[in-house]
Amino acid sequence: MAEAVAVEADGAGEVPVELSSDTHDFLKALASPTRQRIMMLFFQGAELSVGEVAERAGLGQSTASEQLALMRRGGMVTARRDGKVIRYRGDRDGIRRALAELQAYLEVCC
Repeated sequence: MAEAVAVEADGAGEVPVELSSDTHDFLKALASPTRQRIMMLFFQGAELSVGEVAERAGLGQSTASEQLALMRRGGMVTARRDGKVIRYRGDRDGIRRALAELQAYLEVCC
């Protein structure tokens, strides 16, 4: 994950003054109601193919693929190859990193 631009704040250590590009990608991925609906399909560690996501979310396969690519770039999902099929699941570590950076940023500004 790319580093946020940081500055020293009264001996409190480095605090972010800008969010990293990775956290920007996370926020973009989270901003869509469609992607929020897709994210809920990965409840309790479910692992799904593009076709399964498309069917369960009521989307075309190419739309589901595009949405998953944005979610992957945003650190919301991971992918692994299973033969000819790519399987996706929620990326808890990626989400936690983005949320931690966002929290640190908001604590400074607000």
